[in-house]
Amino acid sequence: MLHVLVAHNYYRHPGGEDAVYEATGSLLEARGNRVTRFTAHNDATASMSRPALAKAALWNRDVRLRLRATMRAGRPNVAHFMNTFPLISPAAYYTARDEGVPVVQTLHNYRLFCVNGLLFHEGRVCEDCAGKSVSWHGAVRGCYHNSRAASAVAAAVSGFHRLIGTWSAEVDIYIALTEFARRKFLDCGLPASKVVVHPNFLHNDPGSGTGAGGYALFAGRLSAEKGLSVLLDAWQKLGGKTTLKIAGEGPLAAQAASQSRKSVGIEYLGPCSSAEILALMRDAAFLVLPSECYEGLPMAIVEAFASGLPVIAAGHGSMSTLIDHGRTGLHFRPGDSEDLAANLQWAFSHPAVLARMRTEARAEFEALYTAEKHYRGLVEIYERAMSGN
Repeated sequence: MLHVLVAHNYYRHPGGEDAVYEATGSLLEARGNRVTRFTAHNDATASMSRPALAKAALWNRDVRLRLRATMRAGRPNVAHFMNTFPLISPAAYYTARDEGVPVVQTLHNYRLFCVNGLLFHEGRVCEDCAGKSVSWHGAVRGCYHNSRAASAVAAAVSGFHRLIGTWSAEVDIYIALTEFARRKFLDCGLPASKVVVHPNFLHNDPGSGTGAGGYALFAGRLSAEKGLSVLLDAWQKLGGKTTLKIAGEGPLAAQAASQSRKSVGIEYLGPCSSAEILALMRDAAFLVLPSECYEGLPMAIVEAFASGLPVIAAGHGSMSTLIDHGRTGLHFRPGDSEDLAANLQWAFSHPAVLARMRTEARAEFEALYTAEKHYRGLVEIYERAMSGN
């Protein structure tokens, strides 16, 4: 069995990478491996001055010392990093190298060459910084947290570590979540031999539902890049003939709540637990994922497939390959509410096809996203990193 150090910089909001970090540690332990968890948390940044935060993001000496002590005490076989920005910092890779511990890094977003990690700016996909030695467009525009100062720090971190060879030399294997993401990282300079595709997974199988509720479901963060406005506009075109349930929280929560009060057929449920989301998915007719950004690998897709739920998604980025049009769901033109409305109408008008899609969505989960499938692939990646191959 292995001893894996799993490291992660927590965000302030739940879900996403935080949930994947926790699930990965639990998965490894459940199969008899030893796991050492190493964390930092963004809450700590609230008490830090801007110069101190910039210094920590670039090279966190305190974390480096703490990680070295942790590694010397436990001697892990491999270190698996989920997110290092801003407090763990790339200095952690050098610590692992000094201690003879191979490094695996999961690429949950595109921050190596985009300061906000989304390849998204002012309502559209943006690749202006892709392939640049420094993400100066993002710094000038304030793409990270709408702050030029914070964006300059993010750009400096990626640019400095690109310059000194951190990204190419100090990580043994990168995990891209989709083939689309892998191509983007290769286009921006990561060595092809070091980037493998290994998707997220669902630790606990919820089982397939029946779709008896007959409604459409949106479940996720309510923010501009997730395409909520496109969905609401499309729904108005259907004239309230069917029900849309919206579950989640975020900057556009007030818009979702207001629309639900004014419009027939829209129910805003607010933030829901993971168990509540899965229950909604088992009863839904389909999930709608209108994201205007490329996405990484939304857990909503994995959860939907596990529930036997087809997905209607914007047909670009990772979603264009994760969802097989006509088999596990449908694609519509990104940002086009007319085309989304047409696909929604078609889906509601073809229940027999949706039923077949439910079967195919569940089969997709069993083939690609189960805990056992993920574990086997993860161990292969660890062994490859340890072998230096």
